[in-house]
Amino acid sequence: MKKNMRKNSNSGREVKVLAQHICMSVFKARRVIDQIRGRSYEETLMILELMPYRASYPIFKLVYSAAANANHNMGLNEADLFISKAEVNGGPFVKKLRPRARGRSYPVKRPTCHITIVLKDKSKLFLDSSKI
Repeated sequence: MKKNMRKNSNSGREVKVLAQHICMSVFKARRVIDQIRGRSYEETLMILELMPYRASYPIFKLVYSAAANANHNMGLNEADLFISKAEVNGGPFVKKLRPRARGRSYPVKRPTCHITIVLKDKSKLFLDSSKI
């Protein structure tokens, strides 16, 4: 699993984390991502811990890592973070051959996906909106 973290200069305080080549179907990962989009960081962790799906564990690790990066690299408080953007895109298929009878083989295609999560600081958002 590859992870990248970027701070966008024009957006203020946000952390973007990307996990690539997760061995999972896009549809199974989207089922979990749709439940956490727009929620706070602490609420997201509770939801992901209690979900019975296999897709929730890599997403849990990704959200936890993004919050740790926000805390360590930018000095943001984890309690003020929320998930502003979460998306799942399709990745390449892992192609294997399964041996069959009489020396034949059948192709097996395992799907992968790329998961992108953006965390924002909600205290910063409320401060910006109060100035207007």
